Amino acid sequence: MKWMIVSDSSCEIRTLENLTSGVCFAVVPFKITIGEKEFVDLPSLNVAEMVQAMNEYEGVSTSACPSPEEWAAYFRQAENVIALTISSNLSGSYNAAVAAREMVLEECPDKKIYILDTLSDSGALAGAARLANRLIGEGKDFETVCAGIQKFNDEGHIMFALSSFENLVKNGRVNRVVGFIAGRLHMRVLGRRTPDGRIDFFYKTRGECKVFSRIVEEMEATGFDSTRPVMIAHCLNPEGAGRLKEKICSKWADASVSVVPCAGLCSFYAQEQGIIITY
Repeated sequence: MKWMIVSDSSCEIRTLENLTSGVCFAVVPFKITIGEKEFVDLPSLNVAEMVQAMNEYEGVSTSACPSPEEWAAYFRQAENVIALTISSNLSGSYNAAVAAREMVLEECPDKKIYILDTLSDSGALAGAARLANRLIGEGKDFETVCAGIQKFNDEGHIMFALSSFENLVKNGRVNRVVGFIAGRLHMRVLGRRTPDGRIDFFYKTRGECKVFSRIVEEMEATGFDSTRPVMIAHCLNPEGAGRLKEKICSKWADASVSVVPCAGLCSFYAQEQGIIITY
């Protein structure tokens, strides 16, 4: 095999459409521990069951990133490897991938392995994977593919529309006081990526409609280019995701907007009714 595109499971997607000949796409899973139960973020994961377990468990639930050996197993399978990770300031996945690259290059120094720290998650990884596949299909060389997905990532934006913050607070991803106040007041909170790949909550209100209106305003303010794909990922909230898609398409009729369910890791942090939008 000549090419391997491999992502950690924060990418949401599990397959790539129109996969180019000579390219394999793979996902290395996070593991989520809730009490004595472990949920592995594979296509077989029942997200609704995992979310129910979270809602019923009163203790601290945790997530664990893929190990270096899990990454290395895929790095060994191709001459050219493109690896995509969630933000290094949210998880150890990037560091594990870097350790795997060092391990594999000691064994096979002629391999080419590029690791993109997206400083993001969800659609940022999915979009980079799709772009890499397309560029490879166009016959671009390794360096050009890497430069293309890096540019795509640098120009991207992500927002998080959440109604629950318990796991973000418990796992140190959000200020405990902010999360407590928002939860007690039943607020909808909108967050975005900071330049170093953390989460900045910048808007709060009651009601999903107001949050969706603010998302569209923020997209316009950040210069949304309707030729760029939009991905809406939701945690058990297809109706809300559909309404947000309609709102975006009513503003930009030619926008390409896909809606996907959150996989395990993003469901763990976005929690029930949460929505993640990348553009």
